[in-house]
Amino acid sequence: MTQPNPEIVKVSELTSRVVMEVSKAVVGKQVVLEKMMAAFLSGGHVLLEDYPGLAKTLIANSFATALGMSFRRIQFTPDLLPGDITGGYIYDRAQNQFVLRKGPIFANLILADEINRASPRTQSALLEAMQEYQVTLEGETQKLPEPFITVATQNPIEYEGTFPLPEAQLDRFIVKLSVGYPSPQEEREILRRRRERKHDAFDLQPVTDAQGLLELREIVETVHVHADLEQYIVELVTATRTYRQVAVGASPRGALALLKLSRAWAAMQGRGYVIPDDVKVFIRPALSHRLILEPDLWTSPEAANRLLDQMASVIPVPVIQGI
Repeated sequence: MTQPNPEIVKVSELTSRVVMEVSKAVVGKQVVLEKMMAAFLSGGHVLLEDYPGLAKTLIANSFATALGMSFRRIQFTPDLLPGDITGGYIYDRAQNQFVLRKGPIFANLILADEINRASPRTQSALLEAMQEYQVTLEGETQKLPEPFITVATQNPIEYEGTFPLPEAQLDRFIVKLSVGYPSPQEEREILRRRRERKHDAFDLQPVTDAQGLLELREIVETVHVHADLEQYIVELVTATRTYRQVAVGASPRGALALLKLSRAWAAMQGRGYVIPDDVKVFIRPALSHRLILEPDLWTSPEAANRLLDQMASVIPVPVIQGI
């Protein structure tokens, strides 16, 4: 393979600086931050599922600042209505006409906090936005800002008063990630930084802007993927549809997610081509939320990941000459 071109190096250096900037606020979650950055480079949305207090909101806000993009936080509650998200037309007495008042969804990066607390009707308000990057108000289509990214959070242990996301909406998230608890050393570092900072707020600086992210996405599209690796992705996704204990496997959107994420990951490593390890990194994050398991596994939170590991272990990894 040829040496990576300067544009690929630009992606690697710029994304590394973005992750480093976010790491000023978020301690010890380098891998999670890098995977989220890969998702943003892929043009996808991120679902963060973890316990309260693990910096999910802080991560989303910090990425928006480091990427120089507009940010809105939407707290999902049972009484939230679709119009509270999208906005709508209101009557302006001064102008004697109806004018559009845009909702919080009109931002580059939105945080849908505790998304499973809202009713299905309200959750569906995000479907068109996440897939078509537009919303329809009173029959008129309104384009959303570019880029448009949704980071949604949900608590895996609270079920009372919640509405599980339907499979159609889960499929719109390119990855599902878990932040996890910090180690004792990392938690001490969190305390030390807070003591020295003397306030809760973080002073982060933008590394790029919305247009810069769009340019990085165009560069990622030039990353080479060997035909054998495409076949490897297809075999992985096909296995989810035929594997025992899986009622419904991943859709073609899952295969596309693996393709896009592996290209973004390769570019972040400074390579203009994908290797099998780039695909393996995202087997769990890209596919686990796209599987519907047999009922006897519904109470096991790690069942999907275990099954994916079993599938991946029996599928031959291609050996690409020249890499």
